[in-house]
Amino acid sequence: MTVSNHPAVTAAASAGPAAMVRALLRGTDRAALATRLAATGEPYASLVLLAVDHAARPLLLLSDLADHSRNLKAEPSASLLIDGTAGLAEPLTGARASLQGPIRPVPAAERPPLLDRFVARHPSAALYAGFGDFALYRMAPARAHLVAGFGRIHWVEAEAGLLFDTRGMAALAEAEGDIVAHMNDDHLDAIALYANVLLDRPGAGWRMTGIDPEGCDLRRGGEIARLPFATPVHDAAAARAELVRLVRASRR
Repeated sequence: MTVSNHPAVTAAASAGPAAMVRALLRGTDRAALATRLAATGEPYASLVLLAVDHAARPLLLLSDLADHSRNLKAEPSASLLIDGTAGLAEPLTGARASLQGPIRPVPAAERPPLLDRFVARHPSAALYAGFGDFALYRMAPARAHLVAGFGRIHWVEAEAGLLFDTRGMAALAEAEGDIVAHMNDDHLDAIALYANVLLDRPGAGWRMTGIDPEGCDLRRGGEIARLPFATPVHDAAAARAELVRLVRASRR
C-alpha cells in the first residue's frame, strides 16, 4: 500500500515521521489555511500557495485585503493542511499533515531572499509580489499531525526534528540563486533526466526552481516535482557533487 504519490515522501518514510512531514512541505505548492475570522471568531479555511524556506518553514504571500490576512493580524495561531494524496485511487492511503503554529509577517531584513524563493516556485506571483498590499508570511510550526495512510498516525513536535537544522548551511542559501540559474542556463539536459528518468515525469520543458539541503524543486508549467538528495548538502560544492551523482544515476 503506497503512502503517497510523492516520491520524496516515499523516500523519507524510512527516516521517520518528521522527515515525511518535511518532504510533504517541500513537495507541495499549495495548502489549506485555517484561521479564525477576526470579526466573529468562527473557523475559516482558504486555499493558499505554498513555498518553504531551507528549514522547511512554510512561506505564504498574502494580500492585506484577504480575510485570512486580517484574521492572522488579529490572531496569528493557525493551521495548514498539506495534502499529498492527489492522483491516488484511494486518497485515504496517502500522506497528509496538519501543521499548527503562529503565522506572522517575515521581517523586512529577511524578506528579499525568501520572496525570491517564493516567486521562483510560483512564477505567476511575480506579477503582484511587489505590490504594497502584499506581505510575505512565515509559519513557525509548533507541531504537526501526520497521517501517512491507514493506521500510520503521528503527532510530531517541533523539537522532534519537524524543521531541518540549517546551522552551518548558510552558504547553500546564499548560492541558491546562482546554482538554479546555472542549471537552467547550462544543464537543462540534466534537469530533464532528473524529471524523466528518476522521477518518472515524462516530457520536455522542466526547469529547476529551488535547491535546499534535502533536495531540489522542478517545475514545468503547472506541474511540480521534488527530487530528494541521498544526503544533505551544505554548500555549492556539495550541491554540485550530488547533482552530478544524480545525473550518473539516471544514465545508469
